Amino acid sequence: MKIVVALGGNALGKSPAEQIELVKNTSESIADLVEDNHEVVIVHGNGPQVGMIQSAFDEASRIKENIPLMPLPECGAMSQGYIGYHLQNGIRTTLENRGIRKNVTTVVTQTLVDKDDDAFDNPTKPIGAFYTKEAIEEMKKQIDLPYVEDSGRGYRFVVPSPKPVDIIESDSIKALLKDKNIVIAAGGGGIPVIKEEGIYGGIPAVIDKDASSARLAEIIEADRLIILTAVDRVLLDFGKPAQKALDKMSTIEARNFINEGHFAPGSMLPKVEAAVEFVTHKPEAQAIIASLENAADAVKGKTGTIVYFTE
Repeated sequence: MKIVVALGGNALGKSPAEQIELVKNTSESIADLVEDNHEVVIVHGNGPQVGMIQSAFDEASRIKENIPLMPLPECGAMSQGYIGYHLQNGIRTTLENRGIRKNVTTVVTQTLVDKDDDAFDNPTKPIGAFYTKEAIEEMKKQIDLPYVEDSGRGYRFVVPSPKPVDIIESDSIKALLKDKNIVIAAGGGGIPVIKEEGIYGGIPAVIDKDASSARLAEIIEADRLIILTAVDRVLLDFGKPAQKALDKMSTIEARNFINEGHFAPGSMLPKVEAAVEFVTHKPEAQAIIASLENAADAVKGKTGTIVYFTE
C-alpha cells in the first residue's frame, strides 16, 4: 500500500538536540509501516525550525552589516535539509537495527501556489521572532512584509498561507518510490513558488503541511493519507464534558462538524480539511487521523479516525 504520512509538531523538536531525540520515536513509527511492506512518503511540519533559522539570520544581520537577512523561501529550504537529515538518519538506523536495508531520501521540494490566491490579500501567518516596534520598522527596510502586534509579546512579520496547487518535484518522488526508497518530501508544506514567464520563483508565504500532504497524496495516487498528531482520534467537543472520540467520519459529517466549529484553527481543523480534500479527489482511498505512536495500528483499522467519501 502506498501511504503519505503527515507528521505533526510532536514528531520534531525546537532545537537540533531535542529533534534528534524525538526523531528516535518518530522513526520507530515509520519503521513499523515499512516493516508491514508499505511504500512510505513522509511530509513534516517546520514551524519552529523555520522560525529559528529566520530569527538567527535576523539577529546576526543586526550585529554584522555584511550578514544579510534571509528570505523566507530560503529559510524553508534550509529547514527541509536539516529536518530531512535527522529523519533519514533516524529512520535508516531504526530499520537497520531491525535487519531491514532501505534507502531513505530527502527531496528539497517546491510547492506551486496561485499568485492570485486570495490569501495574498490577507496575510495572517505570524513568523519569526518577536521585536519591538522600532526594531521591526528598521528591519522592514530590508524585508517587504507586513507585521502585526502578537498577543502582547511584541511585533512579528506576517505572511500569506495560500493553497497548494502542485508539487513541482512529484515526478522525482514517484521515481524514488518506484526504486523502493522511503521519501521525505514537501517539508513544511513545501517551499512556496509561483510561476511567471516560465520561471519558478520563491515567495514569502507558509503553506499548511497537511494541505500539501493531501495534494501530494492525490498526485502520487496514494492509497492512504495518514495524518499523525498527539491524539488517537478526532474529538468532538474537545475538552468539554460531552467530549466524544470518532472512529470514522464521512466527508458530509466532517463538513458539518467544521461548520459547527468543533475543530480549532491551526490544530485539528487543517487536518480534517486535508483529509476531506484527499478522499474527495480520490473516493476509493481513505484518510486516517491518529497518534504518532499508533501509526501502524491506524493503517490496520485498529485505532484512529477514518475519513471516507460520501456523496
